[in-house]
Amino acid sequence: MKTIAAFLLVLCHLAISHAWNCDKVSQLSDVQQIDAGLGQVVATDKHNYAYFLSGSSWDRLPSDNIKHVTVGHAGIWAVDTNNYIYKLVAGKWSRVNGKNGPFFFTLFVCLPCMLAQIDAGGNLFIAGANHVNKAYCLTTSDTLDFKGVGSVDWTQMPTSLKYYSCGPYGCWGVDTSSRVHLTQSVTPSNCDNSDWMQISGLALKMVEVGSDGSVFGVNTSGQVYQRTGITSSVPEGTTWTQVPMSATMKHVSYDLGHLWVVSTSGQVFQCTE
Repeated sequence: MKTIAAFLLVLCHLAISHAWNCDKVSQLSDVQQIDAGLGQVVATDKHNYAYFLSGSSWDRLPSDNIKHVTVGHAGIWAVDTNNYIYKLVAGKWSRVNGKNGPFFFTLFVCLPCMLAQIDAGGNLFIAGANHVNKAYCLTTSDTLDFKGVGSVDWTQMPTSLKYYSCGPYGCWGVDTSSRVHLTQSVTPSNCDNSDWMQISGLALKMVEVGSDGSVFGVNTSGQVYQRTGITSSVPEGTTWTQVPMSATMKHVSYDLGHLWVVSTSGQVFQCTE
C-alpha cells in the first residue's frame, strides 16, 4: 500500500497536460535558444546569428557572434561568443561594460562584465549567469540609464546558478546540479536578495519566467514542464505539469499565451492552449 500511495503522489506532483497544440516554425532552423516577452520574440541559431520575429518573418539583428539574446521590459539584450554583454540601442549593439571596465588591472577577467546567459524579463532590470556559474543582477537605474556609453554596476547573487530568469513574482534559477531555486526578494532598485528556496520535484537544464509570472523549464531528459499554481501569494506554485512534446527539447520561453520551444535538433515549435 505504501508503494501505491507513493506512486499516486508522484503522479499528482508531476501532472501531465494535454491542452497544448504545437506547430513547427518552418522559417527558422538550427536554433539554439529563444526568448519571448511583451509580445516580442527573439532567437539565436548555431551560426551565432540573432533574429527578431516581425509578423511571420524572422529578421536578422546586427552582428554575427551572438549566442544568447533576450527581450523584455528592459529592451533587447544579448551575450556574444566571448561572453561580453550588449544592449540594442538605436538598432545597433552597444557593449555594456562594468564599472571597472572590461578587465581588472590584473590578468584576471572581470567576471561581472561577462555573462553566458542573460534575461530581460524582470521588472525593468537584468539578470544572468556567467560561465563560472555566478549569478548577477543589474538595477533598474543602471538598466534604463545605459544608452550605449558609460558603464554599469553589477550585483552578484549569493547563489551559484547556471541559468537565471526573473518575473513579476520572483526570480528562478538552476544550479550546476540541476536543482531549481526561487527567491521573491530581489529588489530592482538595489538588487538586494535573500531567502532562496529550493523547488523540489524536477532536475532542470534551464528555466524561464514569463512576463505574467508563468514558469516553464526543460528537464535533463529534454521534457518540458510548467510550474502551475503560481500567484503573488504563492510564488513557488504547487505542481510541475508536463507539456507533451513530439521531440526532445532544449529550450523554452513563454509570453502572452504562446509557448516557444526549441528541440535538440534546432527546430522551433509554437504552442498554444
